[in-house]
Amino acid sequence: MAQENTNGGKRTAGEKASLCRNPRASSAKALPSTQSKNARKAQPDRYAMTEVLEPSRLKAALRAIAKKNADNSDQLRQDILSHLKQVNAAGRARAYDILKENGGGLECARRVSWLQDQILIALNTLVTQTIYPETGNEFTITAVGGYGRGTLAPGSDIDLLFLINDGDHAETLKSIEYVLYMLWDLGLKVGHATRTISECIKLSKSDMTIRTSILEMRYIAGRKTLANTLERRFDDEIVANSAPEFIAAKLAERDQRHQKSFDTRYLVVPNVKEGKGGLRDLNTLFWIAKYFYRVPETTQLVDLGVLSRQELKLFLRAEDFLWAVRCHMHFLTGKAEERLSFDIQREIAEALGYQDRPGLSAVERFMKHYFLVAKDVGDLTRIFCSDLEEQQAKAAPSLTRAVLSKFSRRQRTIPGSIEFVSDSGRIALAEPDVFKKDPVAIIRFFYVAIINDLEFHPDALKVVTRSLSLINANLRENEEANRLFLSILTSRNNPALYLRRMNEAGVLGRFLPEFGRIVSMMQFNMYHHFTVDEHLIRSVDVLSELDNAGGESELHPWPPA
Repeated sequence: MAQENTNGGKRTAGEKASLCRNPRASSAKALPSTQSKNARKAQPDRYAMTEVLEPSRLKAALRAIAKKNADNSDQLRQDILSHLKQVNAAGRARAYDILKENGGGLECARRVSWLQDQILIALNTLVTQTIYPETGNEFTITAVGGYGRGTLAPGSDIDLLFLINDGDHAETLKSIEYVLYMLWDLGLKVGHATRTISECIKLSKSDMTIRTSILEMRYIAGRKTLANTLERRFDDEIVANSAPEFIAAKLAERDQRHQKSFDTRYLVVPNVKEGKGGLRDLNTLFWIAKYFYRVPETTQLVDLGVLSRQELKLFLRAEDFLWAVRCHMHFLTGKAEERLSFDIQREIAEALGYQDRPGLSAVERFMKHYFLVAKDVGDLTRIFCSDLEEQQAKAAPSLTRAVLSKFSRRQRTIPGSIEFVSDSGRIALAEPDVFKKDPVAIIRFFYVAIINDLEFHPDALKVVTRSLSLINANLRENEEANRLFLSILTSRNNPALYLRRMNEAGVLGRFLPEFGRIVSMMQFNMYHHFTVDEHLIRSVDVLSELDNAGGESELHPWPPA
């Protein structure tokens, strides 16, 4: 049975991605730790691939190799390396087989992470019990970055943080170097740092990248008290009372990334990891949720009222689909390929089970699904940021709120409108049920924004997205709604920007069913840089620019030379 998407198109069952209370009480003691122990325990057994790697047998095998080569360190390294290469290759092959069988992208990433965990645990046991036994209680191996979340793409870097005690580290560093050199000899890309707890805290205060990596830290092996102490100090000394700073930094990073992809999620060769609507955008939501709402799992955002259950399902489906695409890309190319290029789009579509249909090839159906998922990520971002802004406003000191409230009341009236108000230069709803009272107000919302040169309040866009069912045949035939839409289309005030916002909110495809059928559609050739709907909106932009310039535009001269 088809599932209708918010753009007026359809997703077949085969194309579906495989898949509040106020969170801040007056006392910080009521908040859970950002790094709950339960959230970061070893990966669940359902991700274990014991048919190719039994952890206890791996440890026993390495002990036997060490005993056999007790007097020959060079041979010991060679034999250990050979055994681990076999284990690693078999584990990754098995993960790829399961991915091809069930299509579960997130599960694949967790299986690869589980595999890497077992190799590290076995190596740590070997080093601290046999090779350098005097260092057995002096350091900890933790995972950070995406690996810290318990997910790892087949070709991704393995990001590790080695925690050590203060004092003399000569023998401890030898143990850590042994582990690292073994990983490098396995052909793995390793990002690593070796620090004391105090160094981690100091660097976290000034370096947002290090702060984010420690936020995602997960214990793997070694002296667990070091990891526990860092978690506690990180919560108390870094996270507490610093949420606005962290959020601003993460959103600024996101905006910089988006600029590199022309600030659009509709590039026909998207970057699955870093592009707009990609995995990094979901990661950013996760980081902010963990830091600001103090929850270790995205699922807890439903209990807090930030996301609805349906929106959580959307999040999980998007995450699983993007992970499936990324894992297939890495396995197919044999490297950390993040750009979904024309060269591999057809093979990925085939691997994910897409078939040709009248009017659309399998690869075009796959890419349309990809762009719809990227749009879903954008919807989730707006909803999330809307709640975030509201909660931050509530958290502001009472005097500051009173001053801001008094000031904003003087600025909220929009001439000629009783349905909408201006909030810091952004159009917002005067009442939450504006669209239910009059569905034409959905179109009027964008008309009032364009004639008053207003940006959009994320909370208002959230209500728009949740009101798409009100856009029906009656609204499409409504004379006022059509007049307002034509005014938007022919406006001299950057109509492409407002049409794009209508498209991203799902309104354009619902109001114009013909347009809805080409939303997120791509043509599999080398001549188009964007999806069909984005090309049409950019065409309106060019026509508007020519019209405003009286036909003498330097950017788009006419007639062409």
